[in-house]
This record gives sequence, C-alpha cells and structure tokens, in this order.
Amino acid sequence: MNTQKLKFNKLYINGEWISAFSRETFDVINPGTGNVITGVPNAGEIEAEMAIDAASKAFPEWSEKTAQERFDLLYKWFQLIIENKEEIATILTEEQGKPYSEAIGEVHYAASFVSWYAEEGKRIYGETIPASSREKRILVIKQPIGVVAAITPWNFPAAMFTKKIATALAAGCTTVIKPAEVTPLTALKLVKLAEEAGIPAGVINAITGNPKIIGQTWLKDKRVSKITFTGSTAVGKELMRGAADTVKKVSLELGGHAPVIVCADANLDKAVEGVILSKFRNGGQTCVCANRIYVENSIMPIFIDKLRNEVEKLKVGIGNQSDAKIGPLINQAAYTKVQRHVEDAVAKGAKVVCGGKRVEEYQGGYFYEPTILSNINNEMIIMSEETFGPVAPIVGFDDIDDAIKQANDTDYGLAAYAFTENLKSTIKLYEKLEYGIVGINDGLVSLAQAPFGGIKQSGIGREGGHQGLEEYLETKYVSIGI
Repeated sequence: MNTQKLKFNKLYINGEWISAFSRETFDVINPGTGNVITGVPNAGEIEAEMAIDAASKAFPEWSEKTAQERFDLLYKWFQLIIENKEEIATILTEEQGKPYSEAIGEVHYAASFVSWYAEEGKRIYGETIPASSREKRILVIKQPIGVVAAITPWNFPAAMFTKKIATALAAGCTTVIKPAEVTPLTALKLVKLAEEAGIPAGVINAITGNPKIIGQTWLKDKRVSKITFTGSTAVGKELMRGAADTVKKVSLELGGHAPVIVCADANLDKAVEGVILSKFRNGGQTCVCANRIYVENSIMPIFIDKLRNEVEKLKVGIGNQSDAKIGPLINQAAYTKVQRHVEDAVAKGAKVVCGGKRVEEYQGGYFYEPTILSNINNEMIIMSEETFGPVAPIVGFDDIDDAIKQANDTDYGLAAYAFTENLKSTIKLYEKLEYGIVGINDGLVSLAQAPFGGIKQSGIGREGGHQGLEEYLETKYVSIGI
C-alpha cells in the first residue's frame, strides 16, 4: 500500500481536508522497517483554534438532533469501518507495527464502540423526583457537555479514537482530536469514513502536529468543555493543571503497572494462556499489560516451564508477515527502556529464562525477544516502572495476603489479574486488589460494554459501558412551580 497516495493525510477541519498554514510536515515512520510512510501536516495554534471554531459552530445543530438521527449516522460509520477493515488494518500495521491479525482484531474492537454507543445514545434518560410540595415538579435531564477535545495514544490508534469520539457524538457533543504523532494515519482514515457516513462538517475535527501547542490552545479556550486523554501519567497531570484554569471536565486513562497473581489452585494452562494474552499482546505495549507476575512458590517451577514453552513459540516479525505474533516496539526510546529494565534486573540478580535481547534479524526496526525473567526482587526498576514491552518478570509468594499487599504497593491502579479456582480466594482478590479493572481467570478484559478506567494515579473517569456516556453529559436539575 502506498500511503503517500492517500488523500486524507491532511488536517480535517469543518468538513475540509487542508494542509497546515505553515506548509510544514513531519514524517510517519514504520517501526518495523524504519522507512518513512508519508508526511502529515505539522499544525499549531492557528489550526487548533480553527478546529474549536468549527466544533463550536456545529454543536447547536448536532446536540439538537434526535438520538435516532445520531444513531443512523453513527451506525453508517460503523458499517463503513467493517467494510473497510482490511485497509484500516493495513494502515494500522504499517504505522504502529502490530501484527496484521492483531490489527484486524483492533479494528473490530474499534467498530464495537461505534455500534455500542450508537445504541446507547438512545438511552440517555432523565428522572422525575417527588417534590416537597404539591406546587412543585422536580425533573432531572441530561444534556451534552459541549465541545470535547480528545488526545489519543499510539498503541491502539483505532480503538482509542472510536472509544472517545463515538461516545462524545452519541451524547450530542462535537469534537476536536489530535491523534498521536507516530500513528496519525489510522485516525485520519476513520475520520474519512465518518465523513463518508454523512456526519456533518464540524462535528469531528482532526489535526496533527505539535502536541504541546495544540494541547495548550485547547486547554485555555473556554469553548472546550472537556478534555479526554489516554497516555502517560506525567502528561495527564499537566493536562489536569491546565484544565483547572477554565474548570474543564477531565477524563484521563493513564499509566498502569498491572500485577498478576497465580495461585497454587489455579488451572495452570488457563493461567499461562491469560498471562500470554495480557503480557504479550501488542508486544507488551498496552496500559493493562501484566507487568509483575506473582506466582505461588509451590507451583513456580512448573508454571515457568509451561510459560516458557508458550513464549518460545511466539514468532517475532514485521507486522505484515502472516506468522508474526510479536511486532516491533514503537521507536528507539521504547526499545532503550525495555533494554534498560532487563539489564538492570540482570545486574541485580535476575535470571533470564528466555529471550532477553534484541532480534538482530530485523535491523531496520525495534524488535525485542519475548522475555521471561525469574529471581526478581523489589530493588529492580522493572518492579516500580511500567515496562511497555515484551518482558515478564516473575516473583514468588507463599501467602495470598502478602501477594495482594505487594500487588497494591504502587501508585498505579488500572488493571490487575488473578488466577484461582477457589471461590473464597476469588472474592478476596477482586475485593482487595486496588485497581479499576480486575480480571479473574481472564487476561483479556477490554469490552465496549464495560467501564474501563483506573484509580490512584492511573486516571479519572471511565470509558465504555453506560458509565462512559455519563462522562460526556451534564446533569441539570429543573424545579417547576405550578
């Protein structure tokens, strides 16, 4: 595919595809080959303000559409995503690096948010409340919050886009969005399909460019009512500070440091499968990836053997190779971080069970072997920092309460996992683990119909489920004297 020929590698503002006023562009790089795919506009303050202008002008008409009218447009968008899933997946694999089979899975996942919220938008209900006197009637209504600014990450460039935009549109909001600089093309393709579906000009506006300038422009503008962001905790904190000046509503899905607890009574085959799904999906580059694996000591040897046998089957390769299961890390900085974590662990006594080095076969990309580390201790960086790579550190435990205490010993609280066949342990684990998402005997927990989000420094708010829709709505209380 020659992405250079795509007509939507431009900015989309008020229903028009345009270049940046500066005419400057920046390159999008294939992380598997190091080759330049195409250039996209390097937008700044002017274009960011234009996007707000368009979204603000489009808001009154879009917010007044009926839920059925919005459903019709969103469902058409969903159908076009499914019809074009191969092309979207090809773009996604080329710019992000994940294997094509995973990319197809992500496109279906992305589409599920559009179909789910197309329907859920019909269920924005109000309330009547018994009044304190016969001369009053009390109502509660829900209304769209206004213009939403969305900033999406590079690791799921399709799903994180639709998760935010479909929800906002279903609620009656209009949007301005900045996809990640390293993976903008998937989002722009989705915008093109939204345009083809008939979603009116100004309802979706997408720009690429300088993240700090664009973000600051949106933060200071009073017309932007909400910021939604998925990314690092450090950037999330900056956005919270900036949003305070105009008291914008904020939704943040931030970093994680997910633990896995494998009890002696677990189904070990199921546990290994769950760890593989959680740890090595997208090459370990997800915010809910297993980052610390606590295994009961009595089953440690057999668990490591089973896990190693499965990890060694994972084929590392460029995403468009049919047998590839692990793609490249996104860039040199990501590779350097993974290498630093492994080298630090080994220097402090860790044993490399398998992997532990760069894949030399692909010189142009950032490929790292799927790795298992044992003999881990809390002095190692990998136990306190999110790795964001295909490295699984394994720690032993004897007491489940101690395992839970260690799992909770972090500033993060996005996702946690546990494997057990004991009902009492199951209840203790999901009640005591301090995380917004807990998977019990399940390593793949993300669904459009379920609320996704963290506690502590892993974020604020929820995406998915009916709870996600509430993040884009204002509650208005109406008291009527009669």
